[in-house]
Amino acid sequence: MRWAVVGGGALGCSLAVQLRQQGHDVTVYEAAPELGGLAAPWQLGDITWDRHYHVTLLSDRRTNALYETIGLGQDVHWVETKTGYYGPDRTLRSVSNAIEFLKLPGLSIIDKGRLAATILYGSRIHNGRRMERIGVEKWLRRWSGNSTFDTFWKPLLRAKLGEQYREASAAFIWATIQRLYAARRSGLKKEMFGYVGGGYRTVFEQLEQWFQTNDVQVLLNQPVARVGRSDDHESLQVTRADGHTEQFDKVVVTLAAPLAARVCPDLLPNEQRRLNDVQYLGIVCASLLLRRKLADYYLTYITDPDTPFTAVVEMTAFINPDEVNGHSLVYLPKYTTADDPIFDLTDHQVRERFLPFLKGMYPDLKDDDVLDFKVSRVHQVFAVPTLGYSESAPSISTSVPGLYLAGSANLPFSTLNVDDTLSLVDDVLRLSER
Repeated sequence: MRWAVVGGGALGCSLAVQLRQQGHDVTVYEAAPELGGLAAPWQLGDITWDRHYHVTLLSDRRTNALYETIGLGQDVHWVETKTGYYGPDRTLRSVSNAIEFLKLPGLSIIDKGRLAATILYGSRIHNGRRMERIGVEKWLRRWSGNSTFDTFWKPLLRAKLGEQYREASAAFIWATIQRLYAARRSGLKKEMFGYVGGGYRTVFEQLEQWFQTNDVQVLLNQPVARVGRSDDHESLQVTRADGHTEQFDKVVVTLAAPLAARVCPDLLPNEQRRLNDVQYLGIVCASLLLRRKLADYYLTYITDPDTPFTAVVEMTAFINPDEVNGHSLVYLPKYTTADDPIFDLTDHQVRERFLPFLKGMYPDLKDDDVLDFKVSRVHQVFAVPTLGYSESAPSISTSVPGLYLAGSANLPFSTLNVDDTLSLVDDVLRLSER
């Protein structure tokens, strides 16, 4: 069959690979000048690296399978990382193992015992739907206690959900716990983080080569304006922004739900409503290229409610600094709603807001240590798993025969990671065979 995939991010590319392996004729439409989507690379000072931070876990079987398929299986570097904690006393501490965690201030031995029991209990819950019935804050306060929630869980939730954690169900923390336990369940003694040398730039360059070798057509700089039934209703028609049209047997749209609703006008009103009702988190993520490292922690959680960003991600505490010419690469993410005024700030204004707090965390950091500061803004990144979300989430299959929608809005039990997104490939292929 002739398939079109709208969107050339990790999901769209992985789907195109598997469709081609099944013998289908595949065309990928991408509005940007390069493949990658949220994982696309960009230039920062004298280096090129990912626009947002990403890691692969040993237990991420779909991502690792994709690397194997395109010839990168041996190019993944596996690293143990450390985690930092910037507490209310404005002291930076390591919480990278059980002993360091037990020394964490602000929690009693009883609190820490309840926290460990909460994680163990969450790991043994097998049905995510029951976790959708209660808010994540309510569930965590019930099992871990108020002080543990405020000291430990709240920073973690804010790092991933911003203030929208208040709207999320307990399914989010359940999915997080399940992912972290996945490697241990598979017999591994410890979880490791992995990256491909060169970052996702290497991954998508290799995908482009794979597409060329396997006759997958990739159309870059080609935003899609409309996907709908053809005049004879025997096929689907993809209309590009320049007016060019092409016919396909089946089409998968991997755009954010509101964009999919706009591009697919033939959907029924209730389908349109479900797409437009999805609550999304956006991200404003600053990338900093520094002369020197900040600390030894890949991820540092922050408890101060006045922080203008939600975590510090020091990529060069994870990747080899040689990957970025010996510099230090740091991400300062802020997850927030699309109407947050921060989206309207210039890079300079974001810098003026972020740097004073960062220098408060790391007093040795000087202005001239910052070689470059660049901001990525994406309004719709992650669909917040609200109460009962699986009952109201958009469907992958649609009322339009042969048209499928796949994106984070179709993941009711997920965290914000590439591997969960790639699970939608299997869902699309299974539904298309019915």
